[in-house]
This record gives sequence, C-alpha cells and structure tokens, in this order.
Amino acid sequence: MKGGVHTSQRHDSALKHVTGQAIYIDDMAEPAGTLHAALVLSPIAHGRLKKVEVPPSAGVVAVLGPNDIPGKNDVGAVGPGEPLFATDRVFYAGQPLMMVVATSLDAARHAAERAVIEIDAEPAILDIESALAAKAYVQAPATLLRGDPDGAMASAPHRLSAEFTVGGQEHFYLEGQIAFALPGEDGDILVHSSTQHPTEVQHICARLLGCDFNRVTAVVRRLGGGFGGKESNASWVAGAAAVAANHTGKPVKLRLPRETDMIATGKRHPFLYRYTVGFDDDGRVLALDATLAADAGWSLDLTPGVVARAMTHTDNAYWIPHFRATGYACKTHKQSNTAFRGFGGPQGVVVMEDALDRIAVHLGRDADELRALNFYDEAGDETPYGQKVDENHLPRVWAEVKQGGEIARRRAEIAEFNRTSPILKRGLGLFPLKFGISFNIPHMNQAGALVHIYTDGSIRLNHGGTEMGQGLFIKIAQVVAEVFKVDIDRIRPSATSTAEVPNTSPTAASTGSDLNGWAAFEAANTIKQRMIAFAAEHFGVAPSDIEFADGNVRIAKPGSNQVLSFGELTKLCYLGRVSLSSTGYYKTPKIHWDGAAMKGRPFFYFAFGAAAAEVAIDTLTGESRVLRADLVQDCGASLNPAIDLGQIEGAFVQGQGWFTCEELWWDSEGRLRTVGPSTYKIPGSRDAPAIFNVNMLANAPSQEATVFRSKAVGEPPLMLATAVWTALKDAIAAAGDGRTSVRLDAPATPERILAALAKLAPSS
Repeated sequence: MKGGVHTSQRHDSALKHVTGQAIYIDDMAEPAGTLHAALVLSPIAHGRLKKVEVPPSAGVVAVLGPNDIPGKNDVGAVGPGEPLFATDRVFYAGQPLMMVVATSLDAARHAAERAVIEIDAEPAILDIESALAAKAYVQAPATLLRGDPDGAMASAPHRLSAEFTVGGQEHFYLEGQIAFALPGEDGDILVHSSTQHPTEVQHICARLLGCDFNRVTAVVRRLGGGFGGKESNASWVAGAAAVAANHTGKPVKLRLPRETDMIATGKRHPFLYRYTVGFDDDGRVLALDATLAADAGWSLDLTPGVVARAMTHTDNAYWIPHFRATGYACKTHKQSNTAFRGFGGPQGVVVMEDALDRIAVHLGRDADELRALNFYDEAGDETPYGQKVDENHLPRVWAEVKQGGEIARRRAEIAEFNRTSPILKRGLGLFPLKFGISFNIPHMNQAGALVHIYTDGSIRLNHGGTEMGQGLFIKIAQVVAEVFKVDIDRIRPSATSTAEVPNTSPTAASTGSDLNGWAAFEAANTIKQRMIAFAAEHFGVAPSDIEFADGNVRIAKPGSNQVLSFGELTKLCYLGRVSLSSTGYYKTPKIHWDGAAMKGRPFFYFAFGAAAAEVAIDTLTGESRVLRADLVQDCGASLNPAIDLGQIEGAFVQGQGWFTCEELWWDSEGRLRTVGPSTYKIPGSRDAPAIFNVNMLANAPSQEATVFRSKAVGEPPLMLATAVWTALKDAIAAAGDGRTSVRLDAPATPERILAALAKLAPSS
C-alpha cells in the first residue's frame, strides 16, 4: 500500500499550488448578477459618530449600515459587544462603519472611498502603559498562583527585577480575508469563506441575519494561510457578505485589499512584562512574580484565551516552586487583537528566558547551564496550574541540540571572533520548550468526520478541519488509508462544510490532526468492522481470519486462502446491504480546567523542543542576521515527516520575523501606518538561516493515545525562534563589559539593537 501513516507524502494540492490550478474563493466562477462589496472604515481611533454618507455613484446597488442588519449587530466570538458596523461610537481607526454593494469591484471601492464621515474625536488610549494607568481592561485581571511567592522572594539569597516588551505581529496570509455569499431558497445562504472556523462563520452569519443555523452553510475547500488571523476575523467578513446577499437577493463577494485587511483586522497581542525573580547562589529559581499585560485592542475577541495561555506558559521548561503570574487584558483604541500561531504561548515563554539570562550575568554563570539546572524533573514535577509534566523530553532535546549544534566548539569560536572584531559581533542563543497541546476551553476539544466508500472501492473523506496549506487533508487521508490498508490515491478529501460535519471546532491550537485524525479513524474503523463482520459470515470464517493489506482483503480458510481486492469486497458488502458510510466522533480525554481558579489539566500532552541560533550584528547600524539555526522538535511518531518538516521550518522563520523585523507602527492619532509589504517587513528567503538544521526527535512516540502516537507540530516550532532573541542579546552583550544585562525589546529592529548597545558599559 502507498501512503499510510508515518510516511512522507506530498501535500494533496502541491501540484495545483505551484501551477496555479488550486482554486481559492477569488478564483471561483461568479454567477450572473454577482455583486461586489467594499467597506467604509473609520479614520478616527475614538469618538462619537455623527454622520456617514456615501454619495450616489454609478453601479452602486446598496449602502448598508447597522440599521440594515435584520438580526443582531454583533459579531463577538466569545462575548457580546462587537458590532459589525459601528453605531454611535467608534473605537479604532479602521473600524467598519458601512458597506457599499455595487455591480463591480471598482465601483464599490470608488464609492466607499468617497464616503463623507463626521466623527467628534475623543481622547484615545494607544498603549499598554496608558491602559494600565487608567485601569482600562476588556476583562478583569487574572492570577495564576502557586505557593508563597512573597515569602519565598523575601528569603531568597538573590532577587532581580526587570521590564521589557514584545510587539504584535501581522498574520500576512497570502490570501486576504474574503467571503462569497450566495442566497438560496427560503432564506438559505451558502457562504464560501476563507476561514479556520466554518462553524463560527455559520453562527455569526445566522446571528446577523436573525435565522436558525440550519439556513446557513459555510464551505471551505482551502484557504491561503490563516495563522490564527482567520479564526474570528473571517467570521465578520463572511457575515457582512451574507447580510449583503440577503439584502440584495444576489450573490455578493467581499474581499479586503491588503491595506484594508491590515487596517481593519487584529494582530498578535503585544505584551508588556514586569517581573521579579528570586534565586539561590547556584542559580536555581525559587520564586517568580510576573505581570503580563496584553494589548487586547478595543474589544474582547479571543483575548481571554490568549492571556490564559500566556500565563500557563510563563513557566516554560522550568520548575518554579513559588509562582505568581498576573495577566492584564488592556483595552486600547486599536484593532481588536486576536489569535496568532502559538496563541499566547510565545508571549508567555519569553519571561523565564529573560530572567535566566539576567541571573547568569548576576552570578557570572553560563546561562545554558542555568537553564538545564532549572528544568522540570524527569520524574514529573507539576506545573503551577497543577498538571504533571509527563513524558518529559527536555533532557533529550536539549542534549541533542547541544551536540548537533556543536555548541561548545562554536562558543569558543564566537568568543575569539568577538575579541578581534570591533564592529561586527556574533552571538549564540539556546532555547528549550515545553508547550501544551489542546484548546484552553475543554468543550472545544472535539471533532467529527464523515467517510463514504463507493462500490468501486473509492473513498470520500470529510471532516471538520480546514486546509490552509499546512497539510491537514493529506494527514487525515493517510489515517483513513492506514485503516483500510489502501493506497492514498483511493481517498478523496472534500471541502469542509457545516452541512456535512456540524458543530466543528476551529482548526487552531495545533489540534487539527489530533482531533480530526481520530474522528476520521473512528468513522473508517466503524465501516471496516461492518465489512469484516459481513465477510466473516459470507465466507464462513471467524472475523479474525479477515485481513486488510496492500489494497486487498485476505480471507484465511482452512487449506486455502482467498484474496479479494478492496473494491471487490466493497461491492459484495453493498450487495449484502451493508452500510458503507459512517460518521466518526472524538473528544480529547483527561482534560479539565477551572478558569476562575486557573487549576486543572488544560492540556492532553506537552510537545517539547530545543533550538540553537547564531546571529551577527553590526554595532554601527544595528542590522542583524541569523547565520545558523539548529532545531530539534518532538513530533511523537510523525504522521507525515515531510509535511512536519515544512511546518517546523516555516514556523521558525515566522517566529524569527516576530522577534526581529516585523514591526507594527501607529501614529500619534492611532492610525496604523504599516499597512503593506512596503512598510511592514516579513522575512524573505534571504532572511532564513543560511545553515538550517532541523531534526525531529527520533524514537519518541507519544505515550498518550494520540492518533497513531503522533504529536502536534503547527505552533510549537514558532517558539523555537526565541533562541534568535537570546542570541541577539548575547551578541549585544559582547560589545560591553560582560557585566551588564541586556534589555532588548522585540522586534529587535536595528533601532532597538542600537538602543540596547547604547545602554551597555563599554568593554575595556
């Protein structure tokens, strides 16, 4: 058989991607009468909305605002209070005010640009510090506590306090936000949406239209990247298109140009950190008291989950007996920040990395030795929220990255280079990772699937996950191929649809393969057991005498064996009136979470990893470059090593961009000015490390009952890029006397590197 699990198979749409044959929403044929929509956005960050008018213009069919929404004017993902179109107030520059629907895209955009907008401006909160001072939050502060951090801190031999920031990040998916809504009979709406969460699209559209969920069908064949940016934001875009289609009775397409997309949609949450750490003479951490303040933007969106995950990852790889993390969800007059690959995890793990670097400088010790000293014990220490750290691969991944990266040799070489190089400085940084896999909210950890076998033996597969380039469809097809022992070519994944698999969870939190893989397995195995029972009765043998292998089915009989092709048995089962269709369902076991107490087991398992990064900086210009990266990632028993390798490489470079060059900038009026590739710098091909060594941890199948003992790989490798940030601080320190800790806010742009250099005591 070709294409079972644990084998490298190419992406099911790989050839279509490179030849341009893959059909995205904007490639779909448009029915006669299709209309096009454009948004009118607020130019003001905060104020009272007095007037919005769109002058008459050729081709305009309708101008829709809050009064044209037949249901509720609310698109909140987890809580109310987020209108699709602003009513009496505006809360960020870029907030949708109205929508123009016209006979052509040019006509719609031309009319939207001519809108007359009057807003009485009011003072705006534009940064985390101002929000903290005003106690402006989108939710009450939360605290994760273990032990007695105050007492432990008071008695600790050493204490250090520090502050730093990390910025947000634009998702910059290749395919922008887009939806195509087609009205049907009796108020039905079919919505093609570039979304990671078809069910939420269904729900938001129904809420806006004031109808039952069953009247809305959301369909997704593929999307051109999401990274979290199409988990909640795609829903309001789809909802706007649905409102327009319902109002006009015509198909309506709403696609956001890159500038509008960046202005109107949320980003990764920026964070401000203030912490105090207590430690002993050996560098063992005794207590941590950390404040994590997130810029939520103007509304709730998905901020509660992001802040909670940041707090539950503040410990990262380290045992901290006395621990307090307080999370603030700060309300500012900016875009409502949202999910982004890692979902708060990247913003959580940086705290202890900064602390350990500072402890090492304070004690004159090697920072990497202190990291290993503070690792969770292999016997299974508990996290601050009460989950045991089982299957602890930290020592293995750490040892492998140090050995494979030749760390001892390269540290000596770098030290010699820095001694003789007055302008260019090099740095080396290491980073260990422990990352929890599951949604923060237990009920989201469920999935469904639908499998049909046709009488020629071909198989149609549908499940609740969305394909956004990450290779989910091919992985789930491999699971089904493994169940039936047939070639992967016999399986055809179909578009995700709320009409086929209902009540889906988003494809997010690195759970796509875990959840949908098990659901597909259950569906396929149900059919297989029916086929086995029929074959046993038909051929007069025991069920144990039926074997599926290599596209065939072997019937073991006394004295002789009979072999049928899979298709032949399928036809026999049909003639025997055996159902060849089944749903499958899976819910993640063992997890539970008390969000108020912040205690429980929020994660089914942990994924581990380690990275080493080498960088060079120019101390005159502040420019930097990543020269080499060595990664080791725990993928369990990988379902598809080729796909997982691509995920690791891509995630690392995306994380590198967050730490180095991807800077979002708002002016003093709260208007985002980095609104396209000319002003917002994502990593290019030449930014990836010239030497890039990536390995998956070998012989490490998951001890938990994951699908074929695999582990998630979508998000964890992004955090491995923390090694780049650590390496940059190491290079900056090389320009000083070695006795001064480096504060390096991220992204580490040339300006910030120069600022960090300016604060160092010069080397003698």
